[in-house]
Amino acid sequence: MKIIAAPAIASAAAMFTFGALAQDKPKPKGDVAFGEYLSSLCVTCHLPSGKAVGGIPPIVAWPEDQFVAVVNSYRWKERDNEVMQTVTAQLSDDEIAALAAYFGGLPNQPEVAK
Repeated sequence: MKIIAAPAIASAAAMFTFGALAQDKPKPKGDVAFGEYLSSLCVTCHLPSGKAVGGIPPIVAWPEDQFVAVVNSYRWKERDNEVMQTVTAQLSDDEIAALAAYFGGLPNQPEVAK
């Protein structure tokens, strides 16, 4: 009796393993260059230095998933701020991901003692 099943089982197991690994990959990051291009929309109010001014929070060096979640909460009107709701309503998922990648990659600049 020939055993042919072993290679087929090994092949199926490999395909299952690689398929599972492919599904566990992190989602692709946004396009940093595109985010930089779009950033002028944000830096009108949010300083690129990462400093908070006049109650406007910094958005520099945030983890990308946190940035996306906060922006979407304004976009879906779960957070109250008419300006942010208006601005974020215009953004696509790709644009938000690009902004998250750009701002997330900027270094947080600590306050300089005076």
